[in-house]
Amino acid sequence: MNVLSIDQSTSATTAYLFSERAEPLLIFSKAHRQIYPQASWVEHDPIEILNNIKSAVAEGKAAGAELVGLANQGESCLAWDTKTKQPLSSIIVWQDTRTSQACQNLAAEDHAPFVQNRCGLRLSPYFSATKLAWCYQNVENAESLLAAGRLRLGTTDAFFRDVLTGRCETDVATASRTSLMNLDTCTWDQELCALFSVPMAALPRIGACNGELGEIDGLRLSSSIVDQQAALYGHGCRARGETKITFGTGAFALTLLGPQKPDTSTAAVPTVAWRKQDEPVQYAFEGGVFTAASAVNWAKDAALIQDFSQLETFSKPSLIEQGIAFVPALSGLGCPHWNEDAKAAWLGLSLSTSRQNLAQAVCEGVALRMAEILDEIEAKCPTTSVVKIDGGLTKSSGFCQFLSDVLQKTVELADFSEQTSLGVALLARETTGETVNLNIPTRSFTPTHNHAQSRKAFSQARMLVENWAAVEV
Repeated sequence: MNVLSIDQSTSATTAYLFSERAEPLLIFSKAHRQIYPQASWVEHDPIEILNNIKSAVAEGKAAGAELVGLANQGESCLAWDTKTKQPLSSIIVWQDTRTSQACQNLAAEDHAPFVQNRCGLRLSPYFSATKLAWCYQNVENAESLLAAGRLRLGTTDAFFRDVLTGRCETDVATASRTSLMNLDTCTWDQELCALFSVPMAALPRIGACNGELGEIDGLRLSSSIVDQQAALYGHGCRARGETKITFGTGAFALTLLGPQKPDTSTAAVPTVAWRKQDEPVQYAFEGGVFTAASAVNWAKDAALIQDFSQLETFSKPSLIEQGIAFVPALSGLGCPHWNEDAKAAWLGLSLSTSRQNLAQAVCEGVALRMAEILDEIEAKCPTTSVVKIDGGLTKSSGFCQFLSDVLQKTVELADFSEQTSLGVALLARETTGETVNLNIPTRSFTPTHNHAQSRKAFSQARMLVENWAAVEV
């Protein structure tokens, strides 16, 4: 059956039609506005994105789609009225750190160990719980709407599914990104909801990542999952230790663990990979660099480069070996440091430093941060010798080779880069009982240089940035 796979990402809504041979055809792609009301706030317009999804569905239906699957942004969330199907707030994007103080207050009251043990997640504004609490506290008439059974608080997928299918539901992988789900039971946790002041009655129902999920304009919604987990599935990762990294707006590594609940004491993020209909839950470790392609776009907007193609090859020796480092903390530092106050910086500049140098240093910084993340994951779960990669930055051969050298692992790049869309399509098609055997060509990059000393230098640069964040100005 033909599957319409919709990837509703941080920057755009993209839709591919997969035929019975899983061959992808791009049929819709449209960016949406990034809204910055004030410092540290990042928002999206839910109606703008909803209309983009509706347009994608219309294009897919006209092209012969029978099933539809939906990937979502993960932690981005909002409030809405389930009766009118109208949003009551903007979408608060996962990059938004307006609730940093709320997280610090909870940490000061020593709630961090309980939260991490119960849901696996750090106290961080990155996750949804404090954002949802902010929505509840700031939506007009929230309490009366709650009393009337009309208030809904949830991630973006739940809003879109409520409007488009009439069923207010989310999937277990997305729910695991909120800080409100018990990682053992995969249900909303009453104590977590009370701690974060999020009324459990306003949350969507948690279900599997595929199955009979309703209908959208006559098409069967057969899969719904977080974009990063969808990419893990699309890459074919099915065994413990298999790892993928997606270099999109942010860069996110996921390592599949299997059905055993992971250790929650690590700085890496234990999360749900997926739960398919009538099957046990699968877990993963995750870690993210919050600004990857967005950091490169920022460099482009700052006129450091005119086009990403200028970074197809990297100058040698690398910029970090020349003493120039960039710490990509434009939205703070995630795993394993968890410092939302950290800011980005170049270090080691001189009069001879060029714009091209600065832009390459940005890319190197993303790769070096990813190496820190995989180190943390490796400490709990050895990863395989091959890491699968996708996303915009992987269009640069120079970046892919530098990443391989930094990780000291082979990195494998599929010719079809939209692994999120592929994963969504595979999950949807499995509900029909069809077996899909894919043979997607790949390219591999193997280590040619050891960057052990460069990694030590980057660690020093990162600590300097964190120290600067603590300076009162």
